[in-house]
Amino acid sequence: MAGWTGSGVEPRTAAEIAAAVRQGKSSVRGAVQEALDRIAAADPRIGAFRKVRQDAALAEADELAGRPDLADLPLAGVPVAVKDNVPVADEQCRNGTAATADRPPQPEDHPVVARLRAAGAIVVGLTHTPELSLVAMTDSALGMARNPWDLTRTPGGSSGGAAAAVAAGLVPIAHGNDGLGSIRGPAACCGLFGLKPGYGTVPSELGRNSWWGLSENGPLATTVEDAALMLSVMADAPELVDAVNSRPSDLRIAVSTAPPSVGYRVDREHKDAVEGVAGLLESAGHTIVRAPRYPAYLGPGAVLTWYAAAALDAEEYDRRALERRTRRMASAGRTLAKAGLTGARTRRRWRDTGAERFLGDADVVLTPTLLRPPPAALRWGRRGLLANAVANTSYAGLCPPWNLAGWPAMNVPAGTHSCGTPIGVQFVARPGREALLLGLAAYIEAVRPWPRTAPMGVVGG
Repeated sequence: MAGWTGSGVEPRTAAEIAAAVRQGKSSVRGAVQEALDRIAAADPRIGAFRKVRQDAALAEADELAGRPDLADLPLAGVPVAVKDNVPVADEQCRNGTAATADRPPQPEDHPVVARLRAAGAIVVGLTHTPELSLVAMTDSALGMARNPWDLTRTPGGSSGGAAAAVAAGLVPIAHGNDGLGSIRGPAACCGLFGLKPGYGTVPSELGRNSWWGLSENGPLATTVEDAALMLSVMADAPELVDAVNSRPSDLRIAVSTAPPSVGYRVDREHKDAVEGVAGLLESAGHTIVRAPRYPAYLGPGAVLTWYAAAALDAEEYDRRALERRTRRMASAGRTLAKAGLTGARTRRRWRDTGAERFLGDADVVLTPTLLRPPPAALRWGRRGLLANAVANTSYAGLCPPWNLAGWPAMNVPAGTHSCGTPIGVQFVARPGREALLLGLAAYIEAVRPWPRTAPMGVVGG
């Protein structure tokens, strides 16, 4: 299916662009200009980018073309989008808030951005995120991102602008980060592969304390190969590139389609997608077992962690410049903290023993990524605490447990909902097993490929 390409031609993958540039079959400037043209044509309707680096990206492309080691760079000439909550040298880092309006440009790149650039990637723009990257819908005073599969719906959050840019074919890969599901959720909303690495695999350095070490930087891509390539650079682990050629065998896969807390319901089509993928893997020789229910303490503890993070992050800003949603979340977090309710006990309990007990003797956990299709693209930031809490937890509540554990987790596209938006399934493995996840995803992609970009018939209008 063709995406927002203008010509109806499927956009090239990151691996294809880099190979063509290294072999002299494509110029760096040409690859970057192609992405900029796509952005100019489509982004006014999608709203993926807060800032497009038109002149700077072209100048950096010309500089890169003169590097003597161009033929050795893994991401040679690949246009990449960066989520606007990490430093990019000479650019403001706005983090989705008007409270950053007067902040000066960043003096240097975040370590992850520096690694991407050193590998030959060109940052073509900074993508929208909700204020302080706190929620699972991407709207803020700086702009709203829409889902390329259905422009009336959110692309998820907080890496929603990044996911929208990739799903629309504007860039082949994008940087995101994930504190309670902010890579996997948008990937599921937009039909992408997205991976949150485990603790310590990729430099995080997000906000005050990376949400107590829960938040990780990772890739969003249309193919597993591209995600592995990007992750190998972000993690400074070249061996991850080869993971897509290694098909894991004889795995025990624990399947769960239960919600993480009482009072929530998983959409039937999302459950069916999980069972379909489980059947596919069972036919390939893997053993399917049923996971236990999540412990009762986990869901409430994740919410307390979320509010505590909002309170902590908001301390850096003038509260009068923050949106209603953020002020209410931060206020709730401060009030709860006075009563000792910050989620810290849940985090320790789940990370120390709970996650291992849940996985048992299995190698991998398989769950839905989302509880239901993404909600409407609205100005949620102008609404209060209750409306945002219900909207977030009722659709995006299946990802947080694996941030609390610090384990690697990924979204794999697994079909299309009857409403027209993609469905994703989530896989989780123990720390250090990113390569296992990549190999498993590559197998699923090979036998059940997914549309690389949103179909023109849905989003073209």
